[in-house]
Amino acid sequence: MNIMQKLPTLTTKQKRIALLSCGSLLLLLLIGLGVGLSVRGKMLDRAMVKVERTLLEKYQVNFRVRDYRFTGLATVTFDDIQVIPKDRDTLAQIKSMAVSVRLWPLLFGDVKIGNLALNDSYVTLVKRDSVSNYDFLFKKRPQDSIANEKKGEQNYAALLDGLIRQVFFKIPRDMDLDNFELSYTDDSVQQRVRLPKAVIDAGDFEASLFLNDHDAQWNLAGYVNSDRQQLRVEVSSEQKNVELPFLRGKFGLGVSFDKIMFNLDRVKRESQDSLTLAGKWAFENLKVQHRRLSLEPILLPEAAGEGQINIGKLAVEVDPSSTIRVKEFVFQPQVRFVTKPNKTLRLAIHTGTFEAQKLFDAMPTGLFETVDGIQVSGKIAYDLDFSVDFDNPDALTFVSAMDDKDLKVVKWGKANVSEMNGPFVYRAFEDTVLMREIIVGPQNPKFTPLSHVSSILKKTVLNTEDPYFYEHNGFEEEAFKLSIATNIKEKAFKRGASTISMQLVKNIFLNRNKTMMRKFEEIVLVWLIEASKQVSKDRMFEVYLNVIEWGRNVYGINEASSYYFGKTPAQLTIGESLYLSSIIPRPKTGLSSFDYTGHLKPWVQRHFNTYGYIMTKRQQLNDEAVPAAYGFYDVVVQPSLRPPRPKGLVDTTFMEIDPEQEAIMKELEADEATRKSLLEKLFGKEKKEGEQ
Repeated sequence: MNIMQKLPTLTTKQKRIALLSCGSLLLLLLIGLGVGLSVRGKMLDRAMVKVERTLLEKYQVNFRVRDYRFTGLATVTFDDIQVIPKDRDTLAQIKSMAVSVRLWPLLFGDVKIGNLALNDSYVTLVKRDSVSNYDFLFKKRPQDSIANEKKGEQNYAALLDGLIRQVFFKIPRDMDLDNFELSYTDDSVQQRVRLPKAVIDAGDFEASLFLNDHDAQWNLAGYVNSDRQQLRVEVSSEQKNVELPFLRGKFGLGVSFDKIMFNLDRVKRESQDSLTLAGKWAFENLKVQHRRLSLEPILLPEAAGEGQINIGKLAVEVDPSSTIRVKEFVFQPQVRFVTKPNKTLRLAIHTGTFEAQKLFDAMPTGLFETVDGIQVSGKIAYDLDFSVDFDNPDALTFVSAMDDKDLKVVKWGKANVSEMNGPFVYRAFEDTVLMREIIVGPQNPKFTPLSHVSSILKKTVLNTEDPYFYEHNGFEEEAFKLSIATNIKEKAFKRGASTISMQLVKNIFLNRNKTMMRKFEEIVLVWLIEASKQVSKDRMFEVYLNVIEWGRNVYGINEASSYYFGKTPAQLTIGESLYLSSIIPRPKTGLSSFDYTGHLKPWVQRHFNTYGYIMTKRQQLNDEAVPAAYGFYDVVVQPSLRPPRPKGLVDTTFMEIDPEQEAIMKELEADEATRKSLLEKLFGKEKKEGEQ
């Protein structure tokens, strides 16, 4: 029952009071409206003066409007707007703009745009040399820094909530846009995007974007509700393989797609310190190309995601219920980042058991070219648990386990690993320059079977490069942990975690182009080689010793033993083996280890002490002849390789170190320290396993 139906039940006196109250309220509203209408012109004038002065004083930008006026109760119309940074090209020109503010939200302090109409709008971004007409947008003012300091502790939920509100408040309920153009010009790129017509009608919108003069067309459609803060956008390309503008010329990045969809379903606010964003995304035939990623275009035919992101005061996480689907491969990534009390990152993936072929079908074409077209059978499962405290990276957690006992490779891709079991041609590169081709097999007189290599050389190489080569499945977990911790502390990629299996794959099957994805491709191929067991560990080690570089244009153990010592691989002593093992990480600097007499310089003895001690501890020298200092003083390089004798009287107590040699020494010291740390952890693991 409404109020009008209740009125007859009231007394005459009550009716008079009610009518008088309503009339008084209406009269006040009318008086307020009249006063507001009478002064709104002056208020608008003052607002425009303030805007012009603020832009000029704070940003050095001239804001000019030929005419402005109220054309409705809450609608302001502007004619001939110009935005011109001082001493720069014009940034924006708008022939006419009409904008209205929604009155009801305004009563509660929220400025929401109701209607927006734009005609003949041009935004021109110009950069000449290092000077642009838009750089003022990115300049920080001193008062901004002071204001940020006064805000105190950061609150991610409140910060993002404020940003979302501001974005949605600026989206009009209805919009009519005619002839909008955005152009960009610099010393190497000139492109423009045109929007002839765009309409938002009660939240529904559609438009078409054109590149230059119909070079390409993208169609936009969707729905936006600024009150509920919901947004659905679908962008589709009218033509195939048309790259997005500006990116190629500016960043060397090519991006094209058939269709992309984004849907923000829900923004949920539990409190000031808790915000949840839920939605979906999907794309079809996304193609990306950049020289740092891959030389070939990377094609992702189909992918979709659904879930939510939880934002707290000091934490952000991908909700564990979120899923990502790439073709038929589905997984649920778990990610959580916390800033206090310590900056911590946690990542977990638990796939459950699935058909292995689904994983390879989901891999983007062109990303891992060596496995393109591979066919496998069997089911696999993968589990990853990773967490790191950035203030204490040495205590990180890294547990990676692949259940692949049923995996079988039916057909190899471009990299046919099984061919490594017989003779094949190895191509030795110097960066991207092919040095020569080497036959790995009996046809090559320099090829040395594993059985013809001295046992001590095999031990020293394994200890230096990969102590658990014969026990692990291609990866050493402790080495990964040490590598990650080192790189976090150095804030740069300073150390890898390469096993012999990984080095072999890199040298034999991968190209020499240093891209971001090459390391991941290396990991995938190593996993397949080890899991398939189509190549034995002995054969892998044999190939490794016959192809790795040991000096300038010196490849394989046969060439190395002959080059440095005039011996066969079977004749190498413990000292010579320790020396050859020491130069594997930096083979071209090997000769700098010797003085003019042909003996090793004193600083090399650190390597002998470290690895001699390790082999003794592991009881690997019980059957070997071990002279004093592990044969350090018995190592003598061939006369033709020795540096010239210094002029004048040689002071044997004086040791001159040139800058290059000093740099090598420092690098060796750091490398020996990290290797020793890793080996101690590995031996500790071995001891615990033995005790159990």
